[in-house]
Amino acid sequence: MACIGSSRLCSRVEKLCQQSVKFVHFKRRFATGCVKFPQDNQPSFNHFLQQCKQQSSARGDRLGKCRSMSSMQTQQPGSLPELHIDPYRLLEDDLKDVYDDIRQELVMNTNVEELKTIATYYFDGQGKALRPMVAILMARAINYHKERNGLLAKQRQVAMIAEMIHSASLIHDDVIDQSDFRRGKPSVNVLWSQKKVAMTGDYILAVASMMIARLRSDDVTLTLSQVVTDLVQGEFMQLGSKETENERFAHYLTKTYRKTASLIANSAKAAAMLGGADERLAEVAFQYGRNIGLAFQLVDDLLDFVSSSSAMGKPTAADLKLGLATAPVLFACERYPELNPMIMRRFQEPGDVEKAFELVHESQGLDQTRFLAKKHCIEAVRLAQSLAESPYSKGLVVVSDLVLNRMK
Repeated sequence: MACIGSSRLCSRVEKLCQQSVKFVHFKRRFATGCVKFPQDNQPSFNHFLQQCKQQSSARGDRLGKCRSMSSMQTQQPGSLPELHIDPYRLLEDDLKDVYDDIRQELVMNTNVEELKTIATYYFDGQGKALRPMVAILMARAINYHKERNGLLAKQRQVAMIAEMIHSASLIHDDVIDQSDFRRGKPSVNVLWSQKKVAMTGDYILAVASMMIARLRSDDVTLTLSQVVTDLVQGEFMQLGSKETENERFAHYLTKTYRKTASLIANSAKAAAMLGGADERLAEVAFQYGRNIGLAFQLVDDLLDFVSSSSAMGKPTAADLKLGLATAPVLFACERYPELNPMIMRRFQEPGDVEKAFELVHESQGLDQTRFLAKKHCIEAVRLAQSLAESPYSKGLVVVSDLVLNRMK
């Protein structure tokens, strides 16, 4: 099967995303109505797709107004609105000192000079600051929706905490993956010993935990603590593989949620809760962040196959070299089943990485990955537009375009 038609892809993704959210006990408010079947008597994946396809026509527009069409090459799943708003410029005053303030928190909590140096290494202002930007945009959008002015200091603290948890996870990833470069410069584990780097990641998480405690909100503490739990579980999932195609894609989406989307989703939710959001608004914030996070990682997985090392700031085809089968590879399997044994042996035999890279480019895996990312972006737009119209809700809409069309 060279390509999944959009209604089949829509149904498949809705079902798999629904499974991934069950892992973290979040109640879905936007039910897909997709066919369910018992775990112990699971039909074939093709039969499952056919059942979903038959139901999709009755559901109407859903999650980005998914339309039935013969293939994704002929049409795309709707379009993103064109808004002339720069979220970074809009939040210039809120974001300009974020990295300085994070460095100050890290420096003031230790007297060990080398620990200060390692802990602040990635907080040089050269990152995309996507996570603090989304958290602050959501905070301001919710505040406006609730007819409140300004940004609360605690909401800005959530933005800082999100970036700290993210950077701590990057440090731990560098140790696990033995990375040489990160953001266009030598990674921490190249410059310092692995033991010191691993402990530095723990230190950043500890300082972030202290900042969470100072927010003095049990609900927010639980929400942000869930992120660290998800990160660890996602890392464990990344170490394993699944035999069947259906299990493999569900495994990939759940892992992607836990390693990437959970942080964006839960920090947006925490910022909304601090702004007085009720359960419904908090869920809107969470689902917006979840969709943006999934789209971000899908695009990241795509860029690993198409961007240059200089543009990415790290080696390309890195995931294949680490033995990871991401969305482009999983989609490519539908046309080239010879990828399946490579996935199971984690591309360890000579020539596996090169062959898999070639087959992904010869398949429609990259187009299908982008298609799926766009669907998540369109759903994020729908959620952002459910908030009161403001420059900040419009900024949330623009973020989806930035995520989809980023080059690194």
